[in-house]
Amino acid sequence: MTVGGHRPERLAEEIHNEIDLMLAGELKDPRLAGSMVVTDVRLSPDMRTVRVFVRLFGTDAERAEELAGLKAASGYIRHELVERLQLRRAPDVYFEEDQSEEYGQHIEELLRKTKEREDR
Repeated sequence: MTVGGHRPERLAEEIHNEIDLMLAGELKDPRLAGSMVVTDVRLSPDMRTVRVFVRLFGTDAERAEELAGLKAASGYIRHELVERLQLRRAPDVYFEEDQSEEYGQHIEELLRKTKEREDR
């Protein structure tokens, strides 16, 4: 357990909810018009940085454009998090594309190939 107890985990959950609300229609950037899902929010133990993992859909170019839009909106999101959650210090917000599904499919493919070789 950390010194702060479970506060970072609770705060990360609240940040996740607030960012979901913002992505649902509050952000006016046309790059953010595509569908995206916040899959995870990780808050550092000192609560100074927030890493937001998002699942983006579409082509590589569309995903890059959406990620650029999220990075451009991070200042606004940071400000809104301070206002809505009444934080003393604004955490730095970083967006990353969640590629866990692709990684999982890659592992499944490797396991399938290994099993096929064993069956021969």
